[in-house]
Amino acid sequence: MFYAILAYHVEEAVAALTPEEDAALMTDLLQINERLYRERTLGPAARLGATQDACTLRGPGAGMVIDGPFAETKEQLLGLYVVDCATRDAAIAIARDLRRVNPTAVYEIRPISLYLPGVPFPVTPS
Repeated sequence: MFYAILAYHVEEAVAALTPEEDAALMTDLLQINERLYRERTLGPAARLGATQDACTLRGPGAGMVIDGPFAETKEQLLGLYVVDCATRDAAIAIARDLRRVNPTAVYEIRPISLYLPGVPFPVTPS
């Protein structure tokens, strides 16, 4: 079963990290990513861009694009992992590993009812 692990955090706290603190955090998180990759349980993972650059599509028909994120929490969705686990408990264990190195983050674990692997594409320059 595939599970999405959604990483929530207070965006201002992450933005306030020094480059060295951010690099250290990413090093710790990437160690977990590498282990999960070796175990063949890690699917796509992403660190999302700033919420100020987000928009939402909602409404009937073609929908309406609304600027900005509209999370009803003080944390914002800043990243996600897709993992392949036999059980919910296994997905929770991975989220606990992530939280161990990033203890102020909140991780939401959700089953994925449909997963379509993407075709590799070139990274666009930012």
